[in-house]
Amino acid sequence: MNATATVAPPQHMRALERANKVRLARAELKRKVALREADVVDVILGCPWEAESMEVADLITSQRRWGHTRCRKLLAQVPMSETKPIGSMTERQRLRLSELLRAAESGEWGRAERATPWVTDSLRRA
Repeated sequence: MNATATVAPPQHMRALERANKVRLARAELKRKVALREADVVDVILGCPWEAESMEVADLITSQRRWGHTRCRKLLAQVPMSETKPIGSMTERQRLRLSELLRAAESGEWGRAERATPWVTDSLRRA
């Protein structure tokens, strides 16, 4: 009886392997978003495994022409922290954020933002 037992790698090595897998998958997701091969709204609504613990601001700012200021103004309307993980968002937050992102794509968001001066006033004071 030659039974060979395979020894699992140490926990820290498995964690490192998992972290590298997630990091590479997120980089690929952000590249696809930047090239418009993937839609941010679809990622927010679908929440793939690589985006579950990703910060919402990381995803939004990976789009072209989306910087931290524009992202912060958008998230202030939800209201939501920039560091909120996508996987922990409620269904209501996902739907509201997707509506705002769709409005931003169509050019409607700028008008809606001007219609709510309290959002931009509070950001100027911050």
